[in-house]
Amino acid sequence: MSHIKGHGPSEGSTTEGSWREKIPVELFNAPSDMAASVAGRIADLIRERAAASRPVVLGLPTGSTPIGVYRQLIRMHQEEGLDFSNVITFNLDEYYPMHPGALQSYHRFMRENFFNHVNIPPRNINIPRGDLEREDIAAWCQTYERQIVEAGGLDLILLGIGRTGHIGFNEPGSGPETRTRRIILDEITRKDAASDFFGDENVPREAVTMGVGTILDARQVILMATGEHKAPIIQRAVEEKVTNAVTASYLQRHPSALICLDRAAAGELTRIKTPWLVREIEWTEEQRERAVIWLAERTEKAILTLDESDFHRHYLHALANQYTDIDILCKHVFEGLRQRIAYTEDLPSDQRMILFSPHPDDDVISMGGMLDKCVRNCNDMTVAYMTNGSVAVFDSDVRRHLRFMRMSAEYFGGDTGVLNKVDALREAMDSKKPGDVDSVDVQLIKAYIRYSEAVAGIEVMGLHQQHARFLDMPFYKTGTVRKEPIGEEDVRIVYDLLVEKKADHIFVAGDLSDPHGTHRMCYFAIQQALRQFRANHPASEHPLVWLYRGAWQEWEIDEADVFIPMSKADLDRKVEAIFKHESQKDRAMYPGAHDSREFWERAKQRNQKTAKRLDALGLPQFYAVEAYVCVSELPD
Repeated sequence: MSHIKGHGPSEGSTTEGSWREKIPVELFNAPSDMAASVAGRIADLIRERAAASRPVVLGLPTGSTPIGVYRQLIRMHQEEGLDFSNVITFNLDEYYPMHPGALQSYHRFMRENFFNHVNIPPRNINIPRGDLEREDIAAWCQTYERQIVEAGGLDLILLGIGRTGHIGFNEPGSGPETRTRRIILDEITRKDAASDFFGDENVPREAVTMGVGTILDARQVILMATGEHKAPIIQRAVEEKVTNAVTASYLQRHPSALICLDRAAAGELTRIKTPWLVREIEWTEEQRERAVIWLAERTEKAILTLDESDFHRHYLHALANQYTDIDILCKHVFEGLRQRIAYTEDLPSDQRMILFSPHPDDDVISMGGMLDKCVRNCNDMTVAYMTNGSVAVFDSDVRRHLRFMRMSAEYFGGDTGVLNKVDALREAMDSKKPGDVDSVDVQLIKAYIRYSEAVAGIEVMGLHQQHARFLDMPFYKTGTVRKEPIGEEDVRIVYDLLVEKKADHIFVAGDLSDPHGTHRMCYFAIQQALRQFRANHPASEHPLVWLYRGAWQEWEIDEADVFIPMSKADLDRKVEAIFKHESQKDRAMYPGAHDSREFWERAKQRNQKTAKRLDALGLPQFYAVEAYVCVSELPD
């Protein structure tokens, strides 16, 4: 392509320019780095107290973010002999009502993800109860508070943050005086939890949680966040004033609070997004481009109409002073963007390609326009669906397909064995309670539904079933939203496909903020397999990697290496392909709490928004645009 730019570490890896941040923030290149650092802090505290023959009291959260910390602590226990016998734990919260043995219970979560693998004495483990009678909750909460005090108070509490800004389950409106109590959950919080409960209608409306005051009493607080979807609320909590509308903002008042973020979650902090507003920076090519695009959008002017006074009025004096004529900079940035526009004839043709799709619809949702054009260019395309997507199929869709099989049985010969299986599946589904894990057979039927929809989707683009490869990766096949870690078998499946196809180009989801983390895990599996492939094969066989987005967010204009214009007919074809995923149409099971639009609406509106932004910058006017980043290997 005409423009491939480097994607090294983001600006802002130090604390320079962080004066707008009212809580100390540490940035990490990857969630795994963050997990290792936080686990190391906890381990140091445990060892320090053990050496003094004193216990350590920890406040612990649930959710996807702390799992990496728990895995690191388990590894330290098993491989380094880290002793947890002096540890006392108090968990932050639990749903109400909730039986401790239920699939979604935080009691069960903590046992499976941490407590069963380390030697914390059972008597030292304390978790809020969700199985109490309503009239007994208030007294129990007072007892929980007293137990924390009797244990010596919380030495360190580990937190996540919800999109409402809650810590624990302290929803907006919770004040610094609050203590352990029953609370009504915010609608956004309940929708965020819908993945675990197989639909938001099954999520409890209440919870028992430590209060903000309880959290602030801890001697140390560490809040962790990952992903682009957490960036806006992190910015509010860290940079804006303290408010009960964002309970995490109360950490500004804590003398020993720390925020740990991966770069995606830090993306809205001023020192990352617009660092020139808070410090002197080295004006690299990427920073110049980002600043000019930011200025054009802020002033609502096309790039080539910006003048020197625009730069001075918006704190870009240092950049303007580098040029005797600011038009030189504006023309350079404009031309750089223009050259990234790739029409069909600019794209590869007659080459081998693999499109890795984490779920059986990410291919058409996120890069339907590119897929369509690559097929038209006669490329040898393999669409590799990495997971079967079965947990996102409603039971009603299975019942509909089983009803069809029953009603059409006579036409197809009425095989008794088949009909018995149909009836057994219907009985199994009728006996299942909301939130129960599907039987293996029902999971398989749901997978077949997703597979058939995937084939129908790529047929719109001119491909057929032989172009689809269903990898059915093991990490996903738990029957629940919580997945196993990526293992050797997952990596081997991807590696074998790379060896078989020897693709010139591979397409990978760089959209890592899906609510249940599957995109991130698939990315990691491809990353590991690609590193093995590069180590074992000559450079001439190394594929170019195209990172796509679109299901959860889009690449920023300054981040993208390639823009793919789409006509109305192109976009209509993309939407038609998305429509083929009928089980995800109208009401997808896990749409994400922050965006109630259907996936076809998101794709269409995001692609049109990118086109409008490019048009506003003075570039050609297109009906819609997809954006891509090109790299030689997958960064961490």
